[in-house]
Amino acid sequence: MNHMIYLKDVTTLKLDAGKCIGCGMCTEVCPHEVFVITSRKAEIINRDACMECGACQMNCPAAAISVTVGVGCAAAVINTMLGRESGSCCCVIESPDSQPECGTVSQKTGCC
Repeated sequence: MNHMIYLKDVTTLKLDAGKCIGCGMCTEVCPHEVFVITSRKAEIINRDACMECGACQMNCPAAAISVTVGVGCAAAVINTMLGRESGSCCCVIESPDSQPECGTVSQKTGCC
């Protein structure tokens, strides 16, 4: 697979090699081949290809992977495909009581 690169050095993806049990689940579920198994441990080989979908984190039985889902390019791609005005990766809007609220569509920015 060609390795896509979204934005350099912005992904929230982290791997705790000390927790990794080398099961290889991350290599199976990652759509962009970000991981490989080397010496019975996962290794990130292409961090910038991560689209922050969260599949690796959700499927890691050892909780060795963390990624903030939806803050990166995956959210921007989805927003654009849904025809929203902004392809930005934000999720915060003003709620009626003026407190930030995540997960709803902003009328001001068009993001989710």
